[in-house]
Amino acid sequence: MAHPPLILASSSRFRRQLLARLGIAFSSMAPAIDETPVAGESALDLVHRLAQGKAAHVAADHPDAFVVGADQVAELDGRIIGKPGNRANAIRQLQAQSGRVVQFHTGLCLYAPTQAQPAIVTDTVRTHFRTLSTAEIERYVDSEDVLQTAGSIKSEGLGVTLLEAVESRDPTALIGLPLIALRRMLAEADFPLP
Repeated sequence: MAHPPLILASSSRFRRQLLARLGIAFSSMAPAIDETPVAGESALDLVHRLAQGKAAHVAADHPDAFVVGADQVAELDGRIIGKPGNRANAIRQLQAQSGRVVQFHTGLCLYAPTQAQPAIVTDTVRTHFRTLSTAEIERYVDSEDVLQTAGSIKSEGLGVTLLEAVESRDPTALIGLPLIALRRMLAEADFPLP
């Protein structure tokens, strides 16, 4: 059965792998938007803005498509933990998270030609980090490319070894695309699902 075009507004291979689990044909496009937080912006406001901005950017050129935008922001003690960008920052971020609870907020936005307004949700995952030695952190950072990852951790890879526990309604949210919420959003927008 043919379905309307579905576009994932993301360059993340992990988000593409997750979306493929739904068994729906889709394409992906990397939206070029500024991800810099605005002064005073909360983690939740930032993740909403980024998810919607990514989806809106792609939807503007594809008005007949269903466009999914997603982003993730890590938060510790009310402070946004961004992408480290370099090894030293990644080590500092993981040292700050050692033995602590970090919230990973994943924003999800769907632009659908069947709806007048975009649908937006946020799924928050609470991650409990083990107490980590500097040697463990350095080995991890040297073993996995985390320089463009919120909070310097990839839970879908070796990052899971840094954790004691994960509290989540949807295990895919920590990887960056909450499939339970996305399936519901697509159904509500009358997208034909398998």
